[in-house]
Amino acid sequence: MNTHPNYKWYILVLAALTGAFAIGAPAMSLAVLFSEISGDLHLNLVQIGLLWSVGSLPAIFTSPLCGALSDRFGPKRVILAGTFLVAIAAGLRGLATSFLSMLLIIILIGILLPLVTMSAYKICGIWFPRQQLGLANGVLSMGIGLGLLIGSMLSATVFSPWLGGWRNVMFFYGVLAALFCIPWYFTHPAPDNSRLNPAENKTISMRQALTHVLKLRNIWLLGITIMGVAGCIQGLSGYLSLYLRGLGWTPPNSDGALSLLSAMSMIFILPIALWSDRLGARKKIVLGMALMIAAGTGLLSFASGLLVWGAIVLVGMVRDGSTALLMTMAIETDGVGPVYAGTASGFVMFFMFIGNFLSPPIGNKLADVFPGLPFVFWAGLAVMGLVSLSFVKSSQSVELSQGIPSTTIP
Repeated sequence: MNTHPNYKWYILVLAALTGAFAIGAPAMSLAVLFSEISGDLHLNLVQIGLLWSVGSLPAIFTSPLCGALSDRFGPKRVILAGTFLVAIAAGLRGLATSFLSMLLIIILIGILLPLVTMSAYKICGIWFPRQQLGLANGVLSMGIGLGLLIGSMLSATVFSPWLGGWRNVMFFYGVLAALFCIPWYFTHPAPDNSRLNPAENKTISMRQALTHVLKLRNIWLLGITIMGVAGCIQGLSGYLSLYLRGLGWTPPNSDGALSLLSAMSMIFILPIALWSDRLGARKKIVLGMALMIAAGTGLLSFASGLLVWGAIVLVGMVRDGSTALLMTMAIETDGVGPVYAGTASGFVMFFMFIGNFLSPPIGNKLADVFPGLPFVFWAGLAVMGLVSLSFVKSSQSVELSQGIPSTTIP
């Protein structure tokens, strides 16, 4: 069937809003409601860190599988099923009665969440050409960032008092996420139906796709990069509000600092994405962003007053932009493209979820030594990512699009 050329922007906005209300807002609501949840479930700081990170544990294993599922069966089917299942699981958090029950529910969410994220990146890879792929992934990350902003700004100070406590906030987010299944059900196929039609992929099994992607050196390096950078951001995001309250900040100010992190990301992500599309120098841009994340995170270890706000701005400016460009680089890697976009994205996210799982509890444990020490550890993770990225080679397709001769043999 014929699809209007501008329809891809509707698909992108829908994917971004799904990311906002099925991924971002429900996830960040935990960070600002932990003080309320911990009082109800009797949690200590290490348990809080584990709850913040444990969802990444199953996602380590399901991300490559979900990416391959998206390549095999088409992203529309997978994102529709994934959004519905994630919505149910997110609502179930409101039924938790202990640390163990909350832990198991969050693990379930971690199993299911890659169904949504991997399909969203696959959709961007299908609907948008390379010249617009950075922008598309930027909008997708901006949507998740919008959810993080809403979750941090409204969950504790507005929704919890309005709805009658943290449990009802969880139910609210579950219902809201489920509503996005309706527009996804009625979306049209892509203009090039073969890219979405699973029948065209019969010769490419999930095992073949995974085997193919595992041979690509750049994908491994990009995975290590995102493990360090995302692990740093994940640890910082879950600890920042509690850390600032420990320094004597009021709850509105400490939650406001977390909101500023998301707000700065939303302001800068599209300019960064457009700049990367125009220049094509994604590697150099991400190197700069990783350096900013490391510097800002390290600064938080000893900063006070206005310096804290400055460090938050420094990290927030590039928080989601770094992830968007790294995922774009993965899809642009020679040998990936739209056909293997889901599998490649899933494998890179495999590393990201390792960082997200290990980073918060390790960092939070270091707070027993000194409250600012976790930020030093997380800054070190960002530096590790920066070093790994320095070994990534630009893809041949990007070089040719910029008129740069390449000696690489296809």
